[in-house]
Amino acid sequence: MSTAHRLRVTAEEPAPRPGYRPRSGVALDLGSARTRAWIGDPEVVLEGPTIAWPGAARPVRRGAIVDTPGTSRVLEQLLGDRLSGPCRPLVVVTVPALGGVAFRTEARTAVEVLRPRSVLTVPAARAVACAAGADPARTLLVVDVGAQLTEVVLLADGAVVDARCTVLGTDDLDDAGTVTDLVDAVAGMVHAMLGQDRTSQTADALRRGPLLAGGGALRPGFADRLADRLDAPVRAVPAPHTAAVRGAAALLAAAHAHPSAGGEVRPAARPHQGPSGGPGGHEAAVPDRPG
Repeated sequence: MSTAHRLRVTAEEPAPRPGYRPRSGVALDLGSARTRAWIGDPEVVLEGPTIAWPGAARPVRRGAIVDTPGTSRVLEQLLGDRLSGPCRPLVVVTVPALGGVAFRTEARTAVEVLRPRSVLTVPAARAVACAAGADPARTLLVVDVGAQLTEVVLLADGAVVDARCTVLGTDDLDDAGTVTDLVDAVAGMVHAMLGQDRTSQTADALRRGPLLAGGGALRPGFADRLADRLDAPVRAVPAPHTAAVRGAAALLAAAHAHPSAGGEVRPAARPHQGPSGGPGGHEAAVPDRPG
């Protein structure tokens, strides 16, 4: 029996052009607790637990793919009966900004179970911004609070220019951590960005207010407590737990026409290293924008 659940997609699609024929595509968000997938025929978001077998350890933990075959099994359970036939989809996968080459490589390998025509990767923060309809020409802070990883990412012109993360998430709130710990961790990452930014980009983005996404955004009072701690408005993205996969889905149309759809996605030339409370210090490799 399938463990997938169907969610309604709230993003509006433009009217099709004359002679337009939909192309096969899949958007994926490989979370530590939940895996979410967008498919366009019919247009739905599917989700299920990131567990390959009952009682098995999670194949994605703390922002890293630690069991690639297990991750493939999760995808097969979620999508196997929906992608049958000769059509080979273009797949867009969201990745942590500090996931680096390791996450992208393991994600590409895991996705092979779906027989993709090509696999593109996009920073999850950029996908969140896309789902929120944010102006890509303005600097933006994205706070993504997941089950086992929390990211703070600064975007400028749609590209990652700074990123911090901590291996603390909603899974920890009932155990060793508290909501206050998580709010303090996010505030500490933002203040570290402010302290090392020689421009006004971080301050400008903070003044306008960070975008809040991930399951943590659904915690009662979390956004208000973070706003008080940062002394700035905090805007929760609509349906924040599915924002990353919906944003990745919105990028699919442009990705179909992008040259990298038939080959490798090259990292941008301006990675930035940033310390964090978790596995920081990794380069924030940014894929070419598919558009």
